[in-house]
Amino acid sequence: MTAILGISAFYHDSAAALIVDGTIVAAAQEERFTRKKHDPGFPSNAVAYCLHEAGLDPHQLDYVAYYEKPLLKFERLLETYIAFAPRGFNSFCKAMGVWLKDKIHLRRTIRKSLPSGTTSPILFLDHHQSHGASAFFPSPFDQAAILTMDGVGEWSTSAWGTGNGNQIEFKQHQTFPHSLGLLYSAFTYYCGFKVNSGEYKLMGLAPFGQPIYRDAILRHLVDLKEDGSLRLQMRFFNYCHALTMTNRRFDALFGAPPRSPESRIEQRHMDLAASIQSVTEEVMVRTAHHIHSQTGLKSLVLAGGVALNCVANSRILRDGPFHSIWIQPAAGDAGGALGAALFVWYQLLRNPRKPSGVDSQRGSFLGPRFRQTMIESALIQRGIRFATVTDEELFREVAARLSNGEVVGWFQGRMEYGPRALGNRSILGDPRSTRMQSVMNQKIKMRESFRPFAPAVLAEHAEEWFEVPRHQASPYMLLIGSVRPDHRLTVPADLMGMLENHPDLNERLNLPRSKLPAVTHIDHSARLQTVDEERNPRFYELIKAFDQLTGCPILVNTSFNVRGEPIVCTPGQAIDCFLATDMDVLVLENSVILKKNVSREPVDRERHLAQFAPD
Repeated sequence: MTAILGISAFYHDSAAALIVDGTIVAAAQEERFTRKKHDPGFPSNAVAYCLHEAGLDPHQLDYVAYYEKPLLKFERLLETYIAFAPRGFNSFCKAMGVWLKDKIHLRRTIRKSLPSGTTSPILFLDHHQSHGASAFFPSPFDQAAILTMDGVGEWSTSAWGTGNGNQIEFKQHQTFPHSLGLLYSAFTYYCGFKVNSGEYKLMGLAPFGQPIYRDAILRHLVDLKEDGSLRLQMRFFNYCHALTMTNRRFDALFGAPPRSPESRIEQRHMDLAASIQSVTEEVMVRTAHHIHSQTGLKSLVLAGGVALNCVANSRILRDGPFHSIWIQPAAGDAGGALGAALFVWYQLLRNPRKPSGVDSQRGSFLGPRFRQTMIESALIQRGIRFATVTDEELFREVAARLSNGEVVGWFQGRMEYGPRALGNRSILGDPRSTRMQSVMNQKIKMRESFRPFAPAVLAEHAEEWFEVPRHQASPYMLLIGSVRPDHRLTVPADLMGMLENHPDLNERLNLPRSKLPAVTHIDHSARLQTVDEERNPRFYELIKAFDQLTGCPILVNTSFNVRGEPIVCTPGQAIDCFLATDMDVLVLENSVILKKNVSREPVDRERHLAQFAPD
């Protein structure tokens, strides 16, 4: 038996992943245990969980694989600060204090942080190698092109190469400071959202605008080549040497200072979002064409934070040269933990790899699960009334409540690995409801009203309702599909013209655009999740029961959390979130709790939310 523990830590979204004899046994982000969103600390809880899930003691680990090379990263920081000196002195002092105390001695820090009894060697891998391994080795392909894009690793900001059997090889790198990920984050910052978590918001805001600044971006900020490589005009950016992403030249180019967080979103912010989204798609499509011309391969795999941009992914599939693509569900830094472990197993130890045509990610359900007895104990301790029912009763009753407009917290099986809730830690609703988007955004998720929700659709019915890109499944919510024309609603031209320019986003959102208003974005797009019986049989059966009752094989699916809080991990966290929001029903495995029957005082929502800083 060979057990390999992969770790990502100390920068953003720490995680641990464990593979045993090449099988992915467990993986989880540290934030789910500590309740600190994007927790960058050492993933002690995630490591302990992985070992427990595998039934291993620390001394049984053969290798520990860290997802990047800290000394190379330190070299990049030093060279960058020297290049910009004397500017950036405050940023330099802040960064060097952390590095000299902990990060430069990372081998020692990791060794001290690992569970007692861990004696296995610690291997340090290249950041984009870890991303590439996470994309290729779990994919269903024996051969594929590889594309990784993020902010920055050690020096690389993107890389492409090939995967063949049990080996990957990179052919070309884009290097810091020229980065598509940092360019997108600069606009995230400028539009008033938090870097490294608000990029989803910028992508969701883009359809409300027009790409009127696209030419300005390409003329002044980015020198974009035909092969997708780029050079940024660094005089507009501060991220190399300061604590902000952009500067006054950037402000002058776009006519105003950065938007203050939580202030009103204006049309210019929507247009900026549309413009940088358009540029991002162009870069990724050009890169895809270049990679295909160099490799001739039919399949492409993607990882890195930029690969979470589902709109750009769909553009690659629609307008690019590849027959099929696969995206790592935990595409950001958290996925580097899994990639590091897989790289050691396949690339370094040269173990054989035989893909079966289905990915080996196991639905990305790789986190903790909780027994029914543990759930009932948690409910009894809190004095909460509940009913435990059979599977058949459960699916029938929950489907009926969803069809009546009730919002359901759905907690089942193993927790998802990655940023998306895929049906095990989800909040569910009826997509046919005209009220559902505003109710779930404002009264339950406590977030901006414009943010769209994903439709979870039975895989065999996806093409009846959505224009699915090249008939490709989207089990991990990383592709979009437009609602088919026959399910769209006709909007009078005069009303559409008035609302398209309405300054209040809520007024634009209140106009139903399809028979599925709760999941149809303003441009008729939807971030699609196709649900099949093999990956998630219980979620599949619930949607099937809803379909039998309503003729609609789709549910609204959003993550089980409120704004500023990680997705819930334990039954206790799910109960607290349920009590702090306006959810109507909570389902914990086979236990059903109705809000109207909760006999204890509900959690004070304002007090509960006060501990979480806004995104």
